[in-house]
This record gives sequence, structure tokens and C-alpha cells, in this order.
Amino acid sequence: MYLLRVILPDRPGSLGAVATALGGVGADIEAFEIIERRTGFAVDDIMVGLPPGVPADRLITACQSLPGVEVLFINRFPGAWGLLGDMDVLDQMVASPVEAESILADAAQQVFRAHWAIVVDLDNGAVRHATELAPELTAETLPLLGDLSILDTRELTEGWLTGWGLTHVAIAPFRNRHAIVMARHGGPAFLPSELTRLRILATITHDS
Repeated sequence: MYLLRVILPDRPGSLGAVATALGGVGADIEAFEIIERRTGFAVDDIMVGLPPGVPADRLITACQSLPGVEVLFINRFPGAWGLLGDMDVLDQMVASPVEAESILADAAQQVFRAHWAIVVDLDNGAVRHATELAPELTAETLPLLGDLSILDTRELTEGWLTGWGLTHVAIAPFRNRHAIVMARHGGPAFLPSELTRLRILATITHDS
């Protein structure tokens, strides 16, 4: 399973052309989402599966054979993730307000295509909740992520934590002195629109 982040002309038929091109190299599109719209262009995330033995660079070649289409990033992801909408996770948080922070962290993989997420207590540096692929962070190693009290995105260079490579993180504090951190290994970097969505969900999480 791969995540493709592509920029394509914002006009009817563009996404269909990309889907046809990907299908031509044996790719199976699992889901897609429009991340941002710019003047004349759109940025889309496309989750695709490839048959065994098909190299991932064929996805790039297929997309970039189309006029105006550019692959911004490609990253391998665990299978069977799919996509989950903001409203879906919001419904879950409202239904279980006590667990809302953990629900948001667990949903970060599907909502934001993050590899892992954690919820941190800013007062004592304790990790209150962590998804399966998150590193084991303590009060001593959490500062490696930077200031968690402000809304921000950051690039952590290779080796930021022993054995960990380049990591992009997005941080959103809650009003109760907790914060959520979600991360992608290698990329793509979190866009401003994604950070805005995370901020809104974090605010609603606290209010719920």
C-alpha cells in the first residue's frame, strides 16, 4: 500500500485521468482525498495498492506522464488503512468525550495518514496515550519533539531519536494542558490545511 500526494489541474476529468493511468500499471485505488485547492490546481492524497513485484516508481511515471500532474511525495504505508473523514472521528469523540483525546490519536492514521500519534501531559511530560508504532518517549526524551504547547509543524532530522529517521510532526495543544503529536516517517510534510483541521478537532475534543 502506498500514499501518493499529487498536484493536478483543478478541472473536471483530471482525477479520472490519474486513476486511469494508475490502473494501467496495475494499481488499485483504495481511497483519495482533496487536501488543498490552489489557484488552478488541487493537491490530492491517493491511497493505492500494488501487486507483488510491481515497483513503486511506476506509480510516479504513470502520474507524471499526464500534462500538469506532479507527484509531490510517495510513501509506503501499512495495508488496509483506508481513509476516515473528520466528521467520522468527530462523531466518535462526541459519543465518548472521556476518551476523545485517545480517539483522535488513534484516528490520526486514517484521518491524516500519520504513522503514529501520542497524547502528552504538558505539566509532567507523561505520555497519556500512544498508538502502536509510536516510539517510547519519556519526560527526558519528549523535549526532542520541541515545544508541544504551540500549534506547529516540524521536521525532525534523521537521528532525532536513536534509531529513528527523518520525521515530520504536527502538534496541537488542548486547553487542558494536554497536546497531541502526530508524525509521518520521511514525509510528506503536514500542510497548513492539515494543521488547521487538527487544531479544530483538538479544540472540539476538549470542548466535548
